[in-house]
Amino acid sequence: MKKKNLGINSRMIHAGEFENPLGSATVPIYQSSTFIFENADHGARCFSGEDDGYIYTRIGNPTIHALETLVADLEGGAEGIATSSGMAAVNTLYMALLSKGDHMISSAAVYGPSRVVMEQHWSRFGVESTYVNTSDVEAIKAAFKPNTRMLYIETPANPTMEITDLKACAALAHEHGALLVVDNTFSSPYLQRPLELGADAVFHSMTKFLNGHADIVAGMIVAKDKALGKKLRSMMVTMGCNMDPHQAFMVIRGVKTLGIRIERAQQSAMKIAQFLEAHPKVEWVKYPGLESHPQHQLAKEQMFGFGTMISFGLKGGFEAGKILMNSVELAILAVSLGGVETLIQHPASMTHSKMNPEDRLKAGITEGLVRYSVGIEDIDDLIEDLEQGLAKI
Repeated sequence: MKKKNLGINSRMIHAGEFENPLGSATVPIYQSSTFIFENADHGARCFSGEDDGYIYTRIGNPTIHALETLVADLEGGAEGIATSSGMAAVNTLYMALLSKGDHMISSAAVYGPSRVVMEQHWSRFGVESTYVNTSDVEAIKAAFKPNTRMLYIETPANPTMEITDLKACAALAHEHGALLVVDNTFSSPYLQRPLELGADAVFHSMTKFLNGHADIVAGMIVAKDKALGKKLRSMMVTMGCNMDPHQAFMVIRGVKTLGIRIERAQQSAMKIAQFLEAHPKVEWVKYPGLESHPQHQLAKEQMFGFGTMISFGLKGGFEAGKILMNSVELAILAVSLGGVETLIQHPASMTHSKMNPEDRLKAGITEGLVRYSVGIEDIDDLIEDLEQGLAKI
């Protein structure tokens, strides 16, 4: 059987490429900073690109390469570029694809640091940006300028759970000579594959779903074609934001259980969303699996499941949210998401706290918004935990 013909759960375990002279059942950790050349000619060929041999771990490493080919396979891309963190992936994309005088359009509710680093730092070097509600295609159309070079989408959006039409975005970006880049962290390739819908590059904070155990920080970019992949890899190497081999080993291990982790948590997420929607102290719930979600139908069309992330607002706003977060006993009050443990957090004071308050409100990140990342605990225990916490409001 050819690996490319396998289903995604089989590929999560068997895809990826690495030299295996000793027949190891798992990818070994090549914990080496540098690699030995056979002779001077071999070294010269490696540096010229005529030989695929390894030179130095910042440039490439067998363990890291195995992870890169694994995630590229799952996303349906030509080239994977592993980075030391999700933000390292973001900055590699910005540095490689945007220049002085260029313009970027992005989701207003994008991951906070991705927006802050653009507005506070890349702007210093002449890069312009506009943030809109990308669930509104007309708003995206209106934001394009002659110098727009990138449309940067996060869908579902963090933390508002808005869904953006990826096919429409790809058509718009390419019509204007721009690239479509998608943050696929919230879905993972198990639930959404933007490259198949027209995106040019996707990226992940692999700290989240791909690793899934809250013990590694890591990032990954996947390019649709080799030429773009080469450009992005060159920038990653130049910036020195490479991954460590042990990081790569841990994420490879995490990916093997991605499907069963998401399926379990996703089943619970639907029940929890329904529970919250019916609760008298909850003002609103945003979960793509609910028919009340504004883009429920779009989520059904472009995703393979509704995911494990829920946002909701409490009657009583910030103070009510604070009481809930201080009252839950099973859910962990912490940032991040996508792990086996259920996490709860308050974006306005945590992940999006460095955003301008006015911009937060425009993006739909209200003071009382609570983000809930469903883990794989027993569903009855999670609901009981929320019930007792809500009762204290």
